[in-house]
Amino acid sequence: MMTSSTNKVARLHYMANNFRMLTAGDHVVCAVTGQAIALEDLRYWSVVKQEPYVSAEASARAALAKG
Repeated sequence: MMTSSTNKVARLHYMANNFRMLTAGDHVVCAVTGQAIALEDLRYWSVVKQEPYVSAEASARAALAKG
């Protein structure tokens, strides 16, 4: 559950060990499930695809998907 009151989607640049905020917000949306991910809970993303994932399972599903 997200605790921030801003409720705005952040735009991030994903790097190997971190991410950089391009547009301020408190969460991102999982590219696989569409679920909101609070920035403090964000642990999985693709540097190549530049997209976030809610879990290791979602990350693996994206990696196995074509495209």
